[in-house]
Amino acid sequence: QVQLVESGGGLVQPGGSLRLSCVASGSIFSIYAMGWYRQAPGKQHELVARITSGGSTNYIDSVKGRFTISRDNAKKTVFLQMNSLQHEDTAVYYCNGAGTVTWSWGQGTQVTVSS
Repeated sequence: QVQLVESGGGLVQPGGSLRLSCVASGSIFSIYAMGWYRQAPGKQHELVARITSGGSTNYIDSVKGRFTISRDNAKKTVFLQMNSLQHEDTAVYYCNGAGTVTWSWGQGTQVTVSS
């Protein structure tokens, strides 16, 4: 079982930036596609960015050009660089598997975009 710990969220003004990190336990992290999800109040988890084990990335349209997902397999860490943040990006952000395997959700990290 892989455990996931997210960090890096906070309160930011529109147009600001944040960098989220997710550290995973387990020795086989590198073989899995990973993703960043977000959950706004009253809504389900939404996959916003995905990175394969080989480093290929995908994004939902609303974050393309603003968010960048990356990974450091040696450190078992996935990152989400978020630029030009908008009110609509406010949510709790989680990482998890984004392929054939998912694990229990971590505690997430709150991102609030507000002026």
